[in-house]
Amino acid sequence: MLPELSPANAKYAWALRGREAPPKRPAGERVHDFCEVFDVFDEATVRAQAARCIQCPEPLCARGCPLSNRIPEWLALAAAGNFIEASAVSRSTSNLPEVCSRVCPQEKLCETACILGARGAPVSIGAVERFINDYAFRHHAVEYVTAPPNGRRVAVIGSGPGGLACADELAKLGYRVTIFEAQPVPGGLLVNGIPAFKLEKSIVERRIDLLAKNGVEFRLGVQVGRDVPLADLRRDYDAVFLGHGAQKAKPAGIPGEHLAGVIAALPFLIEKNTGSPLFDFPPVDVVGKRVAVLGGGDTAMDCLRTALRAGAAASVCLYRRDFANMPGSRKEYENAVEEGAEFRFLTNPVAILDNGQGGVGAVRCVRMELGPADASGRRSPRAVPGSEFDVPADLVLVAYGFDPVSFPEDSEFAQIKVNEWGGIVVDANQMTTLPGVFAGGDSVRGPSLVVHAVRDARRAAQGIHRHLSALARA
Repeated sequence: MLPELSPANAKYAWALRGREAPPKRPAGERVHDFCEVFDVFDEATVRAQAARCIQCPEPLCARGCPLSNRIPEWLALAAAGNFIEASAVSRSTSNLPEVCSRVCPQEKLCETACILGARGAPVSIGAVERFINDYAFRHHAVEYVTAPPNGRRVAVIGSGPGGLACADELAKLGYRVTIFEAQPVPGGLLVNGIPAFKLEKSIVERRIDLLAKNGVEFRLGVQVGRDVPLADLRRDYDAVFLGHGAQKAKPAGIPGEHLAGVIAALPFLIEKNTGSPLFDFPPVDVVGKRVAVLGGGDTAMDCLRTALRAGAAASVCLYRRDFANMPGSRKEYENAVEEGAEFRFLTNPVAILDNGQGGVGAVRCVRMELGPADASGRRSPRAVPGSEFDVPADLVLVAYGFDPVSFPEDSEFAQIKVNEWGGIVVDANQMTTLPGVFAGGDSVRGPSLVVHAVRDARRAAQGIHRHLSALARA
């Protein structure tokens, strides 16, 4: 039983009540399906965990959140049992709190900034955020209030987190918003790329339905630049937001990468998520196969865990740095290990070996050691001479990240300035070098977090509003 807290000792709740993680389904059960791994707290546990917050005068958790979420405020409301009010405060700074609470690496953001971490364990911020927002949806308390129509129209390209967040903000300001999505189903990588065991698809569909009910139009199966020219958008809409992400896979860049059975991570994940192959990619059968995943980010974690659920005999991650320098979420790493994935750190793939039939037989690797730190502060890996060895594999999934897709040279989009690696250049208002065309998310910053896409989209919406308001006054 949890100790009762009097007003006198309430401020010591963080010490009297330890941190709890949300309930998690057993690995032996969850590895056989794609249902969400984590369950929600019950109301008593949510109140107890939220009460651990000491209500810092200058909350570091809010600073650690890219959206500057008003975390102590909604924790206090949750601790008092005012879950609907807590959700409203949460939604005031985040357009997708029910999504971010599931997919954000809180251990690297708000929770690692929590001051309690220096004395013990931080508040379970992510789990409380998920509970209060799911609670509000269950109780039909997620109100959507739009301003009176202002007569202006905005085209949003892409229905991922950036597109949805930008459309949400603009609709609240009275804009008529149309979202253009190349895929037949809206949601972008939230639906197609992130596995359902991390983010149940109904969560995204619920948000999309809410936007549609409040006037946001979705045009699906439309590829802007091919089906709809940019010139038409600039003629028919007062502004355009580019939120199409970065989906150009980085190659393995080693001998053997063109063998049959070497597959980019995204087509594999999309097929297993949606049940249908992406465009011209054939179905990927991993049943009974030894799968090697190259890379150490969250996409690699998704591949490892998806392969196991799809029937792989083994799923091993080959990563050239050590655990401490691995970019992937620690939460997802733990889940992957529990489910049977293997990790080989300080292991750098240098070639993919032919099995004698044009397919994959093994991955040749070299052992690494960490040298001095590079410009980013991470210690640079270097090969150990004479340390080559082979890892048996039947299939290789390349999860080295993504780059923005380059605009065709003859496309109107080619007028938009990009940087040396293809990212769209924007100003402080997220406007590109084409007046009235804005951008945000992965197409600007490269592969990043959902919460960063939401932050960019919110800035872009305000930038669009300022830009069009200034034009109206001129």
